[in-house]
Amino acid sequence: MATLAEIRAKLQASSQQSTGGVSGGDNAIFPHWNIAEGTTTTVRFLPDADSSNTFFWVERAMIKLPFAGVKGETNSKPITVQVPCMEMWDGENCPILTEVRPWFKDKNLEDMGRKYWKKKSYLFQGFVVDTKLQEDRTPDNPIRRFIMSSQIFNIVRNALMDSDIEELPTDTVRGLDFKIVKTTKGGYADYTTSNWARRERALSEAEQNAIKQYGLFNLKDFLPKKPGPVELKVIKEMFEASVDGDAYDTERWGQYYKPSGISIASSSSANAKSATADTVDEAPVESAPADKAEVVEKASELGNDSSKRAADIIAMIRKRQQ
Repeated sequence: MATLAEIRAKLQASSQQSTGGVSGGDNAIFPHWNIAEGTTTTVRFLPDADSSNTFFWVERAMIKLPFAGVKGETNSKPITVQVPCMEMWDGENCPILTEVRPWFKDKNLEDMGRKYWKKKSYLFQGFVVDTKLQEDRTPDNPIRRFIMSSQIFNIVRNALMDSDIEELPTDTVRGLDFKIVKTTKGGYADYTTSNWARRERALSEAEQNAIKQYGLFNLKDFLPKKPGPVELKVIKEMFEASVDGDAYDTERWGQYYKPSGISIASSSSANAKSATADTVDEAPVESAPADKAEVVEKASELGNDSSKRAADIIAMIRKRQQ
């Protein structure tokens, strides 16, 4: 397990560099986004079982592909399919972002680019210390997984750089609980008042016994399956079809990636499940690239017209780059 100094050093290095998604099936994900407005849920983060991970979290990056509906179904409603972004794995290029990045250079395409940009979230694990949320079913293992948006993650990260914190928040004796506070701002859920507890708290005997009995999760095990050549081809096809405004084709893509709630009768359906491990549609995610955080004017007809073919849009972008 990394020390606080090592975490701070790596966060600092990362900061300098930047400035120069079917569930796992064990019901372990705690849906903090479902807590009532004005309430607080207290959690205690735990370290990753993977000792090679400097942090006590892993980053997830997913891309949402909207479709007009499902092919062959009458009165089909619009659906969304989540696929993993290849940039989640160091040194890999994402075929979707490769096409989308240049769109931000054109105001007419910026909104379209924003729609297909990667959604970042962060996977943690720990105990739910106190909450008013009533769950229909809770797992026997009290160690839960948390999918946090960038809004909450930034609070976690920034506090770690505070010199007043002397020990890792995950320390069993001198660690800190984290309070998730849900309010609203502009009609949307807001978690910016979430904060670390001011007092250290040692893990209770029950919490320590739970760790001994169940062990800690290896967080990487709950990231989506890394796409291979076949999956990458499918992702590219789905992206182009989505931009075209086409319907989702279960026969072509169902065994690889599927929308939540749609049953795929295929012997290869296990691929779709493993490809989107710990993907929760309701989980809050960060939808805009960091350098495009400000609100922009509404895209022109070209950027918003879903009937425009993907090839036409991409061709226009490439022409502008010549």
